[in-house]
Amino acid sequence: MEIYVDADACPVKNETVRVAERHKIIVHMVSNQWIGLPSSRFIRQAIVASGSDKADDWIAERAGVGDIVVTADIPLAARCLQNKAQVVGPTGRPFDEESIGMALAMRDLNSHLRENSEFKSRGASFSKKDRSRFLSSLEETVRTAAKKG
Repeated sequence: MEIYVDADACPVKNETVRVAERHKIIVHMVSNQWIGLPSSRFIRQAIVASGSDKADDWIAERAGVGDIVVTADIPLAARCLQNKAQVVGPTGRPFDEESIGMALAMRDLNSHLRENSEFKSRGASFSKKDRSRFLSSLEETVRTAAKKG
């Protein structure tokens, strides 16, 4: 089991490292540029080429059965689920085979509305409650994956 983090805009990098250290799991922090990370022997930083979806491709090519992916990117979540990885969003929302179809449909609908109208979506600000929910969700996901492994 390893954890892959879509790290460029991820607000829960430190929380992911805390859980990984507790369970002694390698964490791959994947980004298009160097980012400051906490010091940990469990972190592996992967800096990929600039460009659309390069970090997503790196993660999707490697994450599979038994692994956990942390991302808010719905298409990346879908790709990782196809590879049988488990996926958790930064707010603690787990993605699974049942929820990913609706998440993709809502993403496409919102994109269409933004392109064709005055609709401007502002994402909700990231809260302490989101951070806490993420920690609980990631911890539960790690424990469940460990039992399966």
